[in-house]
Amino acid sequence: MDKPTEETRQAFAGAFPDDARAVKKKMFGMDCGTVNEQMFAGLFEQGIALRLGEERVQQLVAAHEGVFPFTPMGRRWQGYAHADAARWTGTDELKGWVLEALEHTATLPPKEKKPKKARKA
Repeated sequence: MDKPTEETRQAFAGAFPDDARAVKKKMFGMDCGTVNEQMFAGLFEQGIALRLGEERVQQLVAAHEGVFPFTPMGRRWQGYAHADAARWTGTDELKGWVLEALEHTATLPPKEKKPKKARKA
């Protein structure tokens, strides 16, 4: 797995929505955005993963070069697209998709925190 380049990190930062609901975090050592404790967008290799719902992912993949179903390490994440940062950096489309991902994910129920496991004595 390739780590995101500085250019990819800058692309994500430039597209990150100015919205109080959007929280910047790290996941697996990479930048991501969450709403209600759920990831809506994040860096992966040289692109940006976007949680948009399966129907919208299929629409984007069919209509745009450089947008693919998100398949990290060979395992497909349903409802996530992967936008190639080299193709979409600085575009209004990328900013719009990240905001759309925030709006979509905000409609999902908040992620429930798992109770901490008891320590073994």
